[in-house]
Amino acid sequence: MDVDGLRKSPIGELVPISGTDPRTGLGWSYWAFVPQPLPASPTLGARAANIAGLAAMEVARLDQAVSQLPRPEILVRPTVRREAASTSALEGTYASFDDVLEADFLDDRQLTVEQREIRNYVTATDQAVELIKTYPISRNLAGRLQATIVKGTQGDSFDAGDIRQRQVAIGPKNRPIEEARFVPVPGDDRLVQGMSDWEKWVNRDDDFMIVARMAMAHYQFETLHPFADGNGRLGRLIAILQLMQDGVLRWPVLNLAPWLEQRRDVYQQGLLDVTLTGDFDPWIEFFAEAVHVQARAGVQKITQLLILRDSIVEDLRVQGVKGTALHLAEFLIGYPVLDVPTARILTGKGFETANQAVAKLVDKGLLVEITGKRQNRLFVCRQVLNVTQFLV
Repeated sequence: MDVDGLRKSPIGELVPISGTDPRTGLGWSYWAFVPQPLPASPTLGARAANIAGLAAMEVARLDQAVSQLPRPEILVRPTVRREAASTSALEGTYASFDDVLEADFLDDRQLTVEQREIRNYVTATDQAVELIKTYPISRNLAGRLQATIVKGTQGDSFDAGDIRQRQVAIGPKNRPIEEARFVPVPGDDRLVQGMSDWEKWVNRDDDFMIVARMAMAHYQFETLHPFADGNGRLGRLIAILQLMQDGVLRWPVLNLAPWLEQRRDVYQQGLLDVTLTGDFDPWIEFFAEAVHVQARAGVQKITQLLILRDSIVEDLRVQGVKGTALHLAEFLIGYPVLDVPTARILTGKGFETANQAVAKLVDKGLLVEITGKRQNRLFVCRQVLNVTQFLV
């Protein structure tokens, strides 16, 4: 950690900390950073304000594009799973997009460690979408989501679901604290107060630009690092919830994590630079560019998927396919991997009818079985998967 640089920070202070390394039994003394509350009346430079404004306009276009769909939730599904894969990759958890989609159809005993963590994020997103309809963004809401994100993983500790009561460090695992990239505020009254101030700032009623608000709130959340695990994933989910709470976005269809994943080092350094300099503008510009680019790309991807859906349906019609099989084909842009029970739910038909519809799409080469004809068979539509796995 850049102790000398952080000592000069204009927006926080270093405080002494000490403890005992459980691996060696030796005591240690070091420093942790306690940020000041976010400014009550933040000001933006012209460039930051311009990019933040353009980003908000693109988010509005994305929301409008989704709202015009007869079944918006169909396209929400692959978007959330793409976000889950990338936001987990930012924290060092990697899985192929095929594995991410397959996880929906596995029970807990069949999940890999990676699939469990990613599916937890999907579950937390679904939970968040429901909670934000009733509750504001808060410490309590964040805690409920964090408990879901870490459930059944190595991060599922005694303090899951509430802010930590212990010191943590960000950096290589199982290394001395002196080798940490950053050491956040101790888990005591200072963290409790920091979260209280953050909660009030996020929910205050003013005209400060929403994308700039997202960027600053995300910085503060990650700097506080309020939970023992899952802070990065949770912080990026909260950014999407801010758009939903503000009424700018009705569905979680903005994929920020893939863009940030490609710029991991710049992302991490950008957060640290705010701490070192107290200048939020470069960070807001970076974050707003992510929102702007990804919202615009989201509109393009929706168009691409709808064109693909229409092409698939038209091709099947030409081949004489009709009825339930044709109806099922329309759902594949949201379910490129599915099983017969899911096909039954989507079409509203009985099991045998749904099974025959799946068989018909297999016969036409649209679906391919990927489970070796064992029980609980899974099928994939490669045409759709090739598009959705690269959702931006």
